[in-house]
Amino acid sequence: MLELERITARRNELDTLAEKLAKQLADVQAEREELVIAERVLHRLAEQDQAVQEAAAAVAPTAARVAGRAVLLIPHRGETGDEAALPADYRKILAIVRAADGPVQVRAVGEELGLEVTVRGKLEPLRAKMTKLADRGWLHKRPDGRFTARS
Repeated sequence: MLELERITARRNELDTLAEKLAKQLADVQAEREELVIAERVLHRLAEQDQAVQEAAAAVAPTAARVAGRAVLLIPHRGETGDEAALPADYRKILAIVRAADGPVQVRAVGEELGLEVTVRGKLEPLRAKMTKLADRGWLHKRPDGRFTARS
């Protein structure tokens, strides 16, 4: 009879242990399924991020080397027509000229950009950028040296 009680007690212990293990297994399987879903989401996000980066790289200004120095190539307006192809500082210049009521001088654009307009040397790089924009068809340079936006 004592052995029968021990067998019954051991069976009860094993039943309790089996219930605990079944619960643990269910918890592990549920967490594993959540991780599989999270992994899928991360893969999709990574693919989307890569697609965005590839699209940005396709639109980004092309870098070239001139005399050993890296320079940005400003596209002609007809090639892209999209301002996103321009570097950020060129887009700012273009926005300032477009926002002006009429033709603007380089000095006025420099003031908007926060440059020291009293120092001529500070305006020359800006003048070069604006002239480059005009040469590429983004701006129109008037004979008096002022610039207007092309429609």
